Amino acid sequence: MGRIAHSTVAAAAGALLALTLYLVLFATPAEATLGVVQKIFYFHVPAAYAMYLGWAICAVASMAYLTRRGDRIDALARSSAEVALVFAAIVMISGPLWGRKSWGAYWTWDPRLTSTLLLTLIIAGYALLRALGRGEPERRFAAALAILGACVAPIIHVSVTMWRGQHPTVLGETGGGLAPEMVPPFALGLISFTILFAALLAARYRLELARRRLADLEERAAVEP
Repeated sequence: MGRIAHSTVAAAAGALLALTLYLVLFATPAEATLGVVQKIFYFHVPAAYAMYLGWAICAVASMAYLTRRGDRIDALARSSAEVALVFAAIVMISGPLWGRKSWGAYWTWDPRLTSTLLLTLIIAGYALLRALGRGEPERRFAAALAILGACVAPIIHVSVTMWRGQHPTVLGETGGGLAPEMVPPFALGLISFTILFAALLAARYRLELARRRLADLEERAAVEP
């Protein structure tokens, strides 16, 4: 993605996020039980989706790296994991704020909360491993960790129905669903967070490639007479 294209995507993400915020705050009714706190839903769920998307890209890129190697595919894996960590942080902050109103406590060891925390720790562990170790063994170990961590995502999805957790199910066959006027801001939130994810990933990927080119130039300069 070129600079002009990236700037366009970033501007689109900012505009859509601003529009989403406006719709959520001023044009969407409050939920009857939770009140205004329910509006966290419009950002919490899209952030979780972006987290899944980033970690899925990291896992696929990691599998490709283990079979083919290559700096670019490894750079993509590392970049997508770090972006996924950003959205995981949003999920882990917004979720307890919602839970405080819904359950009377910021945290309960609900199956979905616990499995989401586990995935967040795995993503953070991957990012920390890549930051501290830059050799081939660290890259391969991190790739295996990404593939293993990808198995946690399906557990998060089915945890509520499998273990009857407290986490509310809004979407799906057992969920309460959304009122018609709640659908547009939610759909817009998903779109805006997806575009924001693309902008952040492109920026982090370009930065990672530039960092690696600089490291190669420094290494060459050190060995040349």
